[in-house]
Amino acid sequence: MNKFDIFKNGITKENPILVQQVGMCATLAITTSLINGIGMGIAVIAVLTGSNIVISALRKYIPDEVRIPAFVIIIAAFTTIIDLLMHAYTFSLYQALGVFIPLIVVNCIILARAEAFAFKNGILDSTIDGLGMGVGYLIAMILLSSIREILGNGTILGLRILPEAYEPMMMAIQPPGAFIILGLLIGLVNYLSRRKNA
Repeated sequence: MNKFDIFKNGITKENPILVQQVGMCATLAITTSLINGIGMGIAVIAVLTGSNIVISALRKYIPDEVRIPAFVIIIAAFTTIIDLLMHAYTFSLYQALGVFIPLIVVNCIILARAEAFAFKNGILDSTIDGLGMGVGYLIAMILLSSIREILGNGTILGLRILPEAYEPMMMAIQPPGAFIILGLLIGLVNYLSRRKNA
């Protein structure tokens, strides 16, 4: 598989949210506004890419018996770095994302990529895979959070885009709205994928 295909897989065929449907807890909880979705997406890109690089570099030195605990420690180190950087430089976003930043440590997306890809491939391919999966995650977060913010508040990035007369659909920014909108997005992706393959 060439480098472009590795990157593209994370966005299309193996999109962590819209295709694999992993890491849904944070996806559903924090996508009430676009800025939250972007912030979480960038944090996941950083942790995923960094941990993929380190795990790939150390793969020959990590015994099979302790590979999962080793992965968790490496992922936890990168998550802590991102958590501290967000606390220092983007405090309001840090507060909005709350506990979901530290929970990146146990996010299925990151652990799955460490096990399925980084532990079996070289550093360059693992870096590209981390970036591709992270960008795929970010794109899905942007789609979901944009729709939820527009329908639930009539705004995008806090700027009003729908007329003042618009009656916000409060359900869009509530948990049931997250499930419904995400389900519709997944259905659309499945429909487009089947149409392309037909």
